[in-house]
Amino acid sequence: MQLGLIGLGRMGGNMRERLRAAGHEVVGFDHNADKTDVANLAELVEKLAAPRVVWTMVPAGKITEDTIDELAGLLSEGDIIIDGGNSKFTDDQPRADRLKPKGIHYLDVGVSGGIWGFTNGYALMVGGDAEIVEHCRPIFDALKPAGQFGFAHAGTHGAGHYAKMVHNGIEYGLMHAYAEGFEILEASELVENVPAVIKSWREGSVVKSWLLDLLDRALDEDPKLANIRGYAEDTGEGRWTVDEAVRLAVPAHVISASLFARFASRQDDSPAMKAVAALRNQFGGHAVKR
Repeated sequence: MQLGLIGLGRMGGNMRERLRAAGHEVVGFDHNADKTDVANLAELVEKLAAPRVVWTMVPAGKITEDTIDELAGLLSEGDIIIDGGNSKFTDDQPRADRLKPKGIHYLDVGVSGGIWGFTNGYALMVGGDAEIVEHCRPIFDALKPAGQFGFAHAGTHGAGHYAKMVHNGIEYGLMHAYAEGFEILEASELVENVPAVIKSWREGSVVKSWLLDLLDRALDEDPKLANIRGYAEDTGEGRWTVDEAVRLAVPAHVISASLFARFASRQDDSPAMKAVAALRNQFGGHAVKR
C-alpha cells in the first residue's frame, strides 16, 4: 500500500522505516533536506496514486492545521488525511467537517511508542468512519506490534486523540509513582543499592512495566540521576485529561497530582511555599530560612 508521510522526526522517521520493512511504499516529506524524499507537499501528492492516503506527524497546533489546509487544496475526492500527532480531540470533528465538502476523508490516530516504535511497534487508537479505518488497516497492521494487541478503532472523529489523551494522563500518574518510589528509596538509611532494587522489580513483580524498564535503563546510565535537572515539561495531554475529568465529574486524584507536580518542578523557589513558611512563622513562631 502507498502512504504519504509528513514529518520525519523521532517518531515519523521510524514509522517510515517500519512501514517500508513491511513492504509498503512510503513517500516522506520533511523540512530537513537530509530526511525528505520530496521537495514539497505538491510533489508528495503527485507521487501517490488515487485514492491517496497522507499521514501527518507534525507538532500539534498551527503547523498541523496549516498542513491539513494545504493538503486539502492538493488532494482529490476520495483521498484520506490521517493526523497522528498529539492534537487536541476537539480539533478533529471541525477538520472532518471542513474536509467533507471536498470529498476528503479524515482519521485521527493516537500513536504511542515513542522512539522505540520501530522495534516494538506502536499502539494505535483510531477515530473516524469504520469504512475508512478498514481501508487503512494494512498501514495500521504494519505499525502495530505483532499479535492481538496494539490497535483499537476507538470511535468517531476525535475518539483516537481522546483515547491517546487519557493514555498520556495515565502515563503521567505511573511515571510519578515510580519517581516517588525512587526518591523514598534514595532517602532511606537502609537501602544501599537503589538501582538493584529497581532492577529486581522488572520480573515477578506486580509493578513491572515498560516504564519501569526505562527507569532501570536510566539508572544504568546514571545511578543517582545526578546529571539530570528535576524539571519536567508537559505537552498538553495531562492538562486536557484533567479538564475532561472536571467536565465529567470524575475524581482523577493521581493524574491531577502528577500534573501539578510537573508545574512544581519548574519553580526554583515556590511562591506558595514561601507563603506557607511565612504563615508558620507568623502563627507559631517557627523558624524560616532567609
